[in-house]
Amino acid sequence: MSANNPISVPAHFDGERILLDEPIKLERNARLVVTVLPTVDPERDSWARLSSAQLNAAYNGEDDDYPLESIKEHNPDYEGS
Repeated sequence: MSANNPISVPAHFDGERILLDEPIKLERNARLVVTVLPTVDPERDSWARLSSAQLNAAYNGEDDDYPLESIKEHNPDYEGS
């Protein structure tokens, strides 16, 4: 692996050492950066995906303009009216 081509390799900690999940050839004394990822919470991820889908459905970019009749109080400083 050349120092000019950084790559990311998945790995895990077995309680004693860091183990690469994919075989890779490294030069002796190769410089590495270890990033510890947050613990995955499947329920939180599920809620986040659902929320994202619902927001995308609600604000899909179509018909997002509100009719003037829906405005209860006119803003005299708004230049678009």
